[in-house]
Formats: sequence, C-alpha cells, structure tokens
Amino acid sequence: MTGGGRAAAGPGPHRRALRLLLPLLLALTACTAGPPDGPSDPAGRNPSASPGPGGPSPDPAARWRPRPGTPWQWQLTGRLDPSVDVPVYDVDAFTTSAAQVAALHRDGRKVICYLSTGAWEDFRPDADAFPKAVLGRSNGWEGERWLDIRRTEVLAPLMAERLDLCREKGFDAVEPDNMDGYRNDTGFPLTAADQLRYNRLIARMARERGLSVGLKNDLDQIPELVDDFDFAVNEQCAQYGECHLLLPFLKAGKAVFHAEYELPVERFCAQSRDLGLSSLRKEYDLGAWRRTC
Repeated sequence: MTGGGRAAAGPGPHRRALRLLLPLLLALTACTAGPPDGPSDPAGRNPSASPGPGGPSPDPAARWRPRPGTPWQWQLTGRLDPSVDVPVYDVDAFTTSAAQVAALHRDGRKVICYLSTGAWEDFRPDADAFPKAVLGRSNGWEGERWLDIRRTEVLAPLMAERLDLCREKGFDAVEPDNMDGYRNDTGFPLTAADQLRYNRLIARMARERGLSVGLKNDLDQIPELVDDFDFAVNEQCAQYGECHLLLPFLKAGKAVFHAEYELPVERFCAQSRDLGLSSLRKEYDLGAWRRTC
C-alpha cells in the first residue's frame, strides 16, 4: 500500500504525540475552487504571488537545493537542541524564533520551516482566521480538521501569511505537511487533480519567497510533482516497503529527508545508504532524540 493509501487510515501516531505536546509547548514559549494560478484580492492583487512588499522576486539560482544524503535533524517539540552536528535542521514555524534560526545559521546550518498546509490546527495563533466553511472532518486528532484545498481563494492568503512568517524569520525552506488529503476521508470530494493543483500552488508560493520547498509524503504523486519541489520529506518508507517510490527525487539529485519510528536502524540503514536517503530514527514526539545510520 502506498503512503497515500496508508494515510487514508489516519495520520501517523507521531502526530498524536505532537498534537498533545504542542499546546503546552506554545504556552511555555509564549512565543468554491480558485484558479490554479491563485486568487486575487478585491484590489486585484494576487496574495499568493508577492514575495514581499516592494521587494523584487528572489533569484531562483540562489534558492537552496539540498543533495541526496545530506544529514539532518528534525525537532518539532521540546526545547530546541542546537548541538547536533548536521548541516540541516527542520523545526516548527511558530515555536521557533528568528533568533534561533539566526543562531543555527551562524553555526552553518540551513533551516527548514515546518507548517501544516492541508489541515487546520486549533492551537495555532492564526486558527481563528480560517472560516468554518473550509474545515472538514477530523484528521484523527482532537482539534485538527482537514482543509478544503479546492478553496484556494480562501486558503492562499492564509498560507501566504504563514510562508511570509517563515521568510521573515529567516528560514531557508519550508516543509508543508498534510499534502495528501485527497487520499483521506476529509468530508470534501477532493480529487487527485485538486491535490496536484494545491500542492503546486504551495510550492510556487514558497519559491516566490525565496524558500526551497519539500514534498511531504504524497508518494503516489511524486512523478507529477518532482519538478515542482526541491526535496522530499518522508516517514516510514522502509517500514511500509515504499522507499523505491522516492527514486524520482534521488535521480533528480534532490535530497530525501527520511525518518523511521519503529524500525531499528539495523533494519533500514543499508537500504538508505544504497539509495542515498538522509535517514533518521526518531521517537513519535519528534523531540531532540535521534539515531542515525
């Protein structure tokens, strides 16, 4: 079964742990379908297209493009541990400060901005900005609901603000999550074409802001989307026998940042090395703990 089909049974258990931990973390840190090219606001501007007020479009040649095998750290909960000796960190958009991003940069790291772009989370500071009409069924966790990704005239401005946050904090890239709603029971009649259109919209919006962008899971659509994304992020492809589906990214010279939660490293590292995956063993809460190949 592909990653998309597996997701139809509900999100991975790490998201349950993350959902339970994030409200506490936030408290502690205090810190109808639109056109494929994006909607316009009442003034005729496209809110998804502007890289910033008055600023020129970023130079595509300057965008970060990680290569296969690039080591990484993925930490979405707990106090950020900047001591892991790797060139890439993937951290939460809202709970990571601009100062923390800058500190990672001073240590020579690239920093990826984690966002949920396909599901609504009631613990995010912008949760009230999402109209009820775009909120679908629960994705399996309390306080989280799928989004109607056909409604780009509503979602594009909201996602533009989130991507602006990533850019303003100094991130190099974005990891948009929940990008395979069409394979789930969302409450909306989403199609594969809807998902492709939305995923490409998110990718374009990120790139227009000078951010690299990764495709999260959505294995079935990799052949259609590999050219639109700069890298991939995958969970548990070894456990479910799916790692071969990521080959289009690797053959294109693009990194695949990969995590397993249940398999010991001895069960997947040989394959990871053969394919060129950037593989980690993580715990479901996605804290600082990690094991590598």
